[in-house]
Amino acid sequence: MKDGEATTGQAASRPKRADARRNEKTLLDAAAAVFVRSGVEAPVRDIAAEAGVGTATIYRHFPTRADLIIGVYRHQVEACAEAGPALLASSPTPYAALASWIDQFVDFLVTKHGLAAVLQSDSAGFETLHAYFLDRLVPVCTDLLAAAADSGEIDTDVPPLALMRGVGNLCIGAETPNPNYDARQLVRTLIAGLRAAD
Repeated sequence: MKDGEATTGQAASRPKRADARRNEKTLLDAAAAVFVRSGVEAPVRDIAAEAGVGTATIYRHFPTRADLIIGVYRHQVEACAEAGPALLASSPTPYAALASWIDQFVDFLVTKHGLAAVLQSDSAGFETLHAYFLDRLVPVCTDLLAAAADSGEIDTDVPPLALMRGVGNLCIGAETPNPNYDARQLVRTLIAGLRAAD
């Protein structure tokens, strides 16, 4: 009887779990958009407004700011990881796919900059997230660079992780409000420098 009750309960809860996942994705997308615009210290009410929900809904899914930031981080890592193959399949050239992916990666990096401060008391948590980031994104960058090289569009042996670090270093300047510093423009210049000479 207990087994039957458990099965019935599980079946009844499945749609709620799917709805909860969709709701969580909506909240994470909204939080990421607000973090890109205003940083990770943006008020929760701004995130709630972006998502079209009340602040209580945010706190129900993410009880602390750290929970929310880590959730956004993981969500964006997955989005970047999934974007690589999709861009290779849909872009006119592998180089165009690489450039589009790097553009999305920049959005992720701009969002991520408050993470270290949030997790400074938990270095193990930060290291775990960093390992997750490397495991998911370095292979995607590797595939994009290899495809662009195989097509003859780029002529470089830059290691994928070195390229990602270079992009990351250029994005650090985006932390300080300086109208004369455009990280995205500098990153595009960097990626243009990968092009093979005609």
